[in-house]
Amino acid sequence: MSTPGRRASASCAARWTGRLLCWSLAAGMATAATDLLLAPRAGWWPAVWPLPWYLTGLAALTWAVLRAREKAAQRPPEEDTHPDHWDQAA
Repeated sequence: MSTPGRRASASCAARWTGRLLCWSLAAGMATAATDLLLAPRAGWWPAVWPLPWYLTGLAALTWAVLRAREKAAQRPPEEDTHPDHWDQAA
């Protein structure tokens, strides 16, 4: 059984991974635009500009796993959230 502290750290990890995903996607778009519009001639550029896209894929997979684990750790509410009269037809 997970403890509240572990749940909080899993939630924090999922949040940070989500932020990494957003920023790596933005960096990937920026480097793609730079490659398209400015066509840098530096020798290292062809090796560097796709790196944010690789990080985006890795962050997306990591975020999906962490988010699934976070959702699985949540428990449904103990009490019934629907009043009894909601179960009756109109």
